[in-house]
Amino acid sequence: MKNPLSSTHETSSGAGHLSDQLLNGAEKAMGSTRAMANDTLDRAEDKVRNLRGNIDPLVDKLASQAQKLARQSMDMASEASERAQRSLHRYTDATTRYVANEPVKSVLIAAAVGAAVALLVTTLRDRQGH
Repeated sequence: MKNPLSSTHETSSGAGHLSDQLLNGAEKAMGSTRAMANDTLDRAEDKVRNLRGNIDPLVDKLASQAQKLARQSMDMASEASERAQRSLHRYTDATTRYVANEPVKSVLIAAAVGAAVALLVTTLRDRQGH
């Protein structure tokens, strides 16, 4: 017959051994989970770096295109301003020559235009007054 004390000692020793095995298994599982999580985070970080590497040149390209478009717009506006100034200068010269060559006609034309504007203003005031 077995000694009850030795049976209890064997049972507790077996339970301790089983407990140690469970603890070791849990530690291994945690280590494996940590390793997988670190690997996943490393891969995600690599993907973010790749995306950032792709986005940065795209942003630079868009900024460069925006600057180029702004320069072109400013150049076009400057050219349009220069053309308008040249046209105004030509019209001013032509008007000056006409007035110098035809002073009486110029005065009569100016008087007629002034009378037409005065009539228009008077007519508009009368309509607004009623």
